[in-house]
Amino acid sequence: MQESSTLNLKRRQLLKLSGTLAGGVALAGLSRSSLADAMPGSPVFTAPTAANPIRINFNENPLGMSPKAQAAARDAVVKANRYAKDEIIALRSKLASQYQVPESAILLTAGSSEGIRAAVEAYATLDTQLVIPALTYGDGEHFAKIAGMKITKVPMLDGWQFDIEGLKRAVAEYGGPSLVYLVNPNNPTATITPADLIEPWIASQPADTMFIVDEAYAEFVNDARFRSVGPMIKQGAGNVILLKTFSKIFAMAGMRVGYAVAQPAVIARLANRVAGEKINFCGVDAALASLEDQAFITYSKKSNDTSRQILLQALNALNLRCLPSEGNFAFFQLGVPLAQFQQQMKQAGILVGRAFPPADGWCRISFGTPQEMTFVAKTLHEFRSKGWV
Repeated sequence: MQESSTLNLKRRQLLKLSGTLAGGVALAGLSRSSLADAMPGSPVFTAPTAANPIRINFNENPLGMSPKAQAAARDAVVKANRYAKDEIIALRSKLASQYQVPESAILLTAGSSEGIRAAVEAYATLDTQLVIPALTYGDGEHFAKIAGMKITKVPMLDGWQFDIEGLKRAVAEYGGPSLVYLVNPNNPTATITPADLIEPWIASQPADTMFIVDEAYAEFVNDARFRSVGPMIKQGAGNVILLKTFSKIFAMAGMRVGYAVAQPAVIARLANRVAGEKINFCGVDAALASLEDQAFITYSKKSNDTSRQILLQALNALNLRCLPSEGNFAFFQLGVPLAQFQQQMKQAGILVGRAFPPADGWCRISFGTPQEMTFVAKTLHEFRSKGWV
């Protein structure tokens, strides 16, 4: 009886907090005018159904593209019978200015996946190994297998952290070239690897080693220990490729616009592995508009921070272990089989992430809107009362 009363108290406390957070504006520090500028006409939350579920399974941005980016994409349809040659040059130029590198240090790609493939293929030889942490985003391994590369997986540390010293040993003890793929923040864990662990390794310039650093989620990070490798490239580092995408903070996952940043000689090598910068007109113009829409970037970040707080508060109240999240998703340990949890959440109108071996018993949940995460938090508490989580 006492346990039931405690659970009910926790539920009331959580829902009270979630109701406050769901408003989002005050917590995020956004004025009503800036919110209106960022997302005018935002849809009103309605309870999900099986036919219209809350989709928090693919690390997508639930806000949709900024209105300015949407308008730019619509306008691009009218001129899409032409190639976006001038616009591609403009986008490359704007990104080069952002990173303070020559335009020849930028390669536009169809999302970051094309950049991963191009980087792997550009450095794949019969004796090159791909060195990766045991739990990370799978595209690097996928393309390395297609290229016939040797793949060396390094076990994770406690808390599913990268073992940088173990990764170093895997490179140092190998007799041939190495390609090191690091995702920071990592997917599916949402944790960061501090720059003080990565930068010295890159700066030491291990022989015959190229680093691919995938920073798809960097714009969501709050931890000051994180730093992009972009400044290292600006300062002349020739052994690192930075991969970026417009899919996450800018909510352009379906538009497939990404880019690589590296020294011009490295970019030229990658360019031989793509079909030219053949980015679609709508995507290019949306990307250009997104880079200029600071109100939306700020709102997108603050909305994500709010949704993160709602979910983490719920997981903490339920005593479910969750890794420190620095992305637009969280990775937490379940007390029930993942497949069972996925099915029950689906029946409740919520889609959650797939299995990520070797992290058996863990679940990845992407962040929806604050209103959606309030519903998710409420559902998790209802599941606890039924013994489902």
